[in-house]
Amino acid sequence: MLKLCDPPAGETSGSLTQAFFSAIRSQSVARTAPLSVEDCAAQSMPDASPAKWHLAHTTWFFETFVLERFEPGFKPFDPAFRVLFNSYYNGVGEKFSRPQRGLLTRPSLNEVLAYRRDVDARMLKLLQTAAGQSEMIALLELGLQHEQQHQELIVTDAKHLLSLNPLYPAYGLALEAAATVRDAAWLKFPAGVVEIGYGGDEFCFDNETPKHRQFIEAYSLASKLVTNAEFAAFIADAGYERSEFWLSEGWDWVRSNQIAQPIYWRREGDGWAEFTLQGVGPLQPRQPVSHISYFEASAYALWAGARLPTEAEWEAALKCDPMPEQMFGSVWQWTSSAYAPYPGFVPAAGAVGEYNGKFMVNQYVLRGSSLATPKGHSRATYRNFFPAHARWQFSGMRLAK
Repeated sequence: MLKLCDPPAGETSGSLTQAFFSAIRSQSVARTAPLSVEDCAAQSMPDASPAKWHLAHTTWFFETFVLERFEPGFKPFDPAFRVLFNSYYNGVGEKFSRPQRGLLTRPSLNEVLAYRRDVDARMLKLLQTAAGQSEMIALLELGLQHEQQHQELIVTDAKHLLSLNPLYPAYGLALEAAATVRDAAWLKFPAGVVEIGYGGDEFCFDNETPKHRQFIEAYSLASKLVTNAEFAAFIADAGYERSEFWLSEGWDWVRSNQIAQPIYWRREGDGWAEFTLQGVGPLQPRQPVSHISYFEASAYALWAGARLPTEAEWEAALKCDPMPEQMFGSVWQWTSSAYAPYPGFVPAAGAVGEYNGKFMVNQYVLRGSSLATPKGHSRATYRNFFPAHARWQFSGMRLAK
């Protein structure tokens, strides 16, 4: 996790802050490097955004929430960008329609990159005087963590876009190498009161707070993630055709969308192939199943005679010995917990308070991190969230009993 702390010997706090800023900002551009100019402008569905928009929006965040507030004599790079690249901040003003972001052929990718260079230069100049300005540093760190979230979205959105091309082109970024899953074991955890939520001094999102107590019954958690081979057995047993495993809304979703396998699986003879960041290849049976919805995860769990863990069970397991494997870095893991505020939750003041709290309805919590999550971005208390039908993210599952 990024920590803006005391500088090492020989460096000023401003220069260290600048180094963090430049390092993280450069990673966003690096994740678009394998894409063509045309790739960067296209939008595959309303839930996804063009890579060009991600590059612009993360820049808009720093211009709007940091430069506009702290830069002497502030002038926007382009006043029109305030609307074009606002995502969902109603407190900031008007927004361009999310499902139509792919229509923004102008500004060009080169203009967006020029926008990034301009804002970066101004931010680096401003950060020379950041020492002691705790409010600015807090917004800076929120902006960098926000940028890392969009770095993951650049990958997942690009993968979905390329999967719709009948050529099945490779993205090429060397990320898709989740560890092979070993045989399962059931790890038992006792009943008791546990503390969940973030209570430290480093960065966290507001939805991870406050730290609080929760009682959990005794439970068992799988030591490993569910594999492709195990999920293929569910399909072979007509799992997508048997309503008894599905939530009512999930069953309607399966039937109305004619869904019969995970989003990137393809039939290949008597077996399966899968579209990956490297193109189409044979399904790897011992890798974690990925890109499944909450509906699919819930149905599989019932078929397997188990259930999905609650987020409190998931987090509590990290504090026990032995700890389950692959809690981080492979796939985000669906929990059965609805995305809701913790007891005593208070959104941050101002427009940045819209970041998490207003989405606490009709979504489920995922825990951990995925292979597309930037290194150091996640933590034990991190709460990702998506609606039950979402499956273009690197989302998988582990079972509980």
